[in-house]
Amino acid sequence: MTDHAILCDELTATWHRDIPLAAAMSIGVASFDGRTLAARAPLPPNRNIHGTAFAGSLYSICVLTGWGAIWLALREQALNGLIVVAASDIQYRKGVAGDLVCSCTPDASALQSGLELFRTTRRMSIELGCTIDSGDKRAVTFKGKYVVHAPHA
Repeated sequence: MTDHAILCDELTATWHRDIPLAAAMSIGVASFDGRTLAARAPLPPNRNIHGTAFAGSLYSICVLTGWGAIWLALREQALNGLIVVAASDIQYRKGVAGDLVCSCTPDASALQSGLELFRTTRRMSIELGCTIDSGDKRAVTFKGKYVVHAPHA
């Protein structure tokens, strides 16, 4: 197992243990290459009455994917922080008729600057974008501002 694989298993376990909705959605890490995180959730527990993905599930997987990208970045640097989404915007452009697969690729320089700030001030904020495609078309575009602060002693 690679270090990334271990971190991905840990992230999925954290989602399921600490965020009950994530377990109900059956969300898990689809892939992580050290830069881009992709999360996957099966359609059946996340469908609406039309047989496509429920908007709330699409929003949730986006929030969790961004959260997970930060969680992984912190863990890779042996840092620990409390991560919250402070603001978000989402656009639903097309129905998703299959599994929900959300991708997040943080801007490398913004992430590095944020982590450096976190090391010195124990706080950081970063804006992330997440996307979900359906077939060859962009179905969902999400932008979130995440805030990270050190755990209370």
